[in-house]
Amino acid sequence: MSSDDLTSLRRGTGRGLAFVVSGPSGAGKNTAISALIARVPGLAYSVSHTTRTPRPGERDGVDYYFVSEEEFAAIVAAGEFIEHAVYLGDRYGTSKAEIARLTARSLDVVLNVDVQGAITLRRVGVPGVTLAFVFFAPPSLAQLGERLRARGSESEAEIAERLRVVAREMKSVGIFDYLVLNGDLATAVEELRAIVMAERLCVVDSA
Repeated sequence: MSSDDLTSLRRGTGRGLAFVVSGPSGAGKNTAISALIARVPGLAYSVSHTTRTPRPGERDGVDYYFVSEEEFAAIVAAGEFIEHAVYLGDRYGTSKAEIARLTARSLDVVLNVDVQGAITLRRVGVPGVTLAFVFFAPPSLAQLGERLRARGSESEAEIAERLRVVAREMKSVGIFDYLVLNGDLATAVEELRAIVMAERLCVVDSA
């Protein structure tokens, strides 16, 4: 068997691989994902839809597709979301078209979804796509509280509610394949990179 034949037995890049990264708001997912994509060739970010108001510096079509409640409901009614969920009163969803657009370009995809969305994706899957589930969180709830306060975009009551949600979400860690604790950003990005490489090196079913 030639070296080319052996290479073809690995999953490699651009063969329908998606990384579902989930975890609490304020854990640093967006920063880590951006650093990961900049470092690892063949990765692209799947931009989700949301009814949430943009935060300072966020851009439509880059961070999220910011839509109205009516627009979001119309997308749901058309069956165009792979998953959608409500998180702290705002709606979020991952569109089928976004995943298809990226995989058609032979790219692996990184999704940033909440835990409820990850649970849905674990249950229903995505046709033609292999999913790897990553729970991304700070080492402790106390550290998460500190990060949320430093962000300065939410009241103390809103932070307390977020921490209650996180405590509940932690009970679902068992559905994930990997756990990355973001105590140090460089280390967390390297762990994400290792996950990507491990999945790309998996042996594919040649039957």
